[in-house]
Amino acid sequence: MNTLINHALVLNLHQPSGNLEYLLENKQWEAKEILWAMDRMPRSLWGYEDIARVHLSLSGTLLETLINPDFQEKVYGITKVGDLLWFLQNTNLFHILGTGYYHPVFPLIPENDWKEQCTRWLGIGKHVFWRSFSGFWPPEMGFCMEMIPLLKNLGYRYVLVDSKHIEPLEKMSWEEIHYRPHFAKFGNDEIIVIVRDRELSDAQEAGMDWGWFSYEVNQRTKFCNFVPLVTTCTDGENGGWFRNTNDKSNFWQYFYREFMNKTRSGLCNIKPVFIDNYLDTHGAHGYVNVKTGAWNTGWHHGEGFVQWTGSQEQKNTLDRIKKVSGKFHQLSDSNNKIVKNDLEEAYWRILRSETSCNVFWGEAWVHRCHQDLDLAEDIIDSAIHNVSIS
Repeated sequence: MNTLINHALVLNLHQPSGNLEYLLENKQWEAKEILWAMDRMPRSLWGYEDIARVHLSLSGTLLETLINPDFQEKVYGITKVGDLLWFLQNTNLFHILGTGYYHPVFPLIPENDWKEQCTRWLGIGKHVFWRSFSGFWPPEMGFCMEMIPLLKNLGYRYVLVDSKHIEPLEKMSWEEIHYRPHFAKFGNDEIIVIVRDRELSDAQEAGMDWGWFSYEVNQRTKFCNFVPLVTTCTDGENGGWFRNTNDKSNFWQYFYREFMNKTRSGLCNIKPVFIDNYLDTHGAHGYVNVKTGAWNTGWHHGEGFVQWTGSQEQKNTLDRIKKVSGKFHQLSDSNNKIVKNDLEEAYWRILRSETSCNVFWGEAWVHRCHQDLDLAEDIIDSAIHNVSIS
């Protein structure tokens, strides 16, 4: 048995703008499952503050919904959302990761919009959680090296990336590639990359028991001559494993509590850890390149963003986002205050159109993107007209 294995648990929570409200009206049980899945997290960890460690990414649109007083009142008999947000303030249990406000796949949207997606999330994140954020979660784990200067400029220490896309720039063993943090550099800027174990994350998403997880982690790390960091990342409120209300059939009560009990009793060598604490003790080693890509979704492997670009209609939608965003940025330098106020209305609609979900479900949701872009383009065209006659 290895002497010590550190495990970083990362969960992504995202609901598109208006989705929970829609589900409450049309698919109430599904809305309840999602709310209970989120509410279950802190409640399952009470009494384990000494050992439980969870990293959470919450999209800006989800936070926007959760802090809305009207929404809180509407779901009061299902979940006390105010209490949930208060419980997530517990820094002994939860580290909050920064992300993009509207949950975009960054490499697929215009680079001119990257900063606004990030800074708008930082605005709501600091408002809700009253803290700084050292780690960055790229939605859908969609990452490219060109993002590094922005992330460094915003103060992030590390970013999470998928193991499939790591290319070592110096000699590394398989274990070092997967279970050590590394440095990635673009231009003069560098950032630490934390590597998601894809196969173990697949198991975390699908469902697993403690015995299998313990055996698999030990087998994967048995040749490590360093203290390994095993990182698993999945959605935290999607799928039956996380939504299931049966204590014997969900992630928190069936798997994670047994994990905590084994750790507390000294019967396992796997210890939950916050990534920052691991880095403070063990640091990062070696330089890597991270190929542009995303995490795997179902039968899609994350290379080439096929899930979001597989059809011509998806490609056309992404091209239109770039076109309308480009029109906005050409006009945004105007000194006309009326035009600037109008443009703000256009810009948040452009940013919302970049939500990954709009092009994730094949062509089923692309109309949502076009609805926002239609309104944004009307505002921009009107502003261009006003500038031309002023």
